[in-house]
Amino acid sequence: MSQGVKEMTPQELLEKLAAKEKLQVIDVREVEEWNEGHIKEAKLIPLGFLPHRLDELDKEVPIVMVCRSGARSHRATEYLSELGFDAANMVGGMLAWPGEKEV
Repeated sequence: MSQGVKEMTPQELLEKLAAKEKLQVIDVREVEEWNEGHIKEAKLIPLGFLPHRLDELDKEVPIVMVCRSGARSHRATEYLSELGFDAANMVGGMLAWPGEKEV
């Protein structure tokens, strides 16, 4: 039985980053999407590569997953949660991101 994943609004993430909270922001979009704009503090790990790059994640630090609309990052959040990571999905994805975007 899969329980719902933890969620965070883009506004909440923006506030946590502004407060310099210790977080890992992981963007699971493809490189082309990333190049169109991403959260400055984010790290790009396209969804298909996630299982092969788990060693880049710190289990002690909360993770926020990001994609374009929230669907891929929801799957990634579910996956990481099952592996024991403290992961949350940013609802609405980059389409809802109110902050600045790096390109």
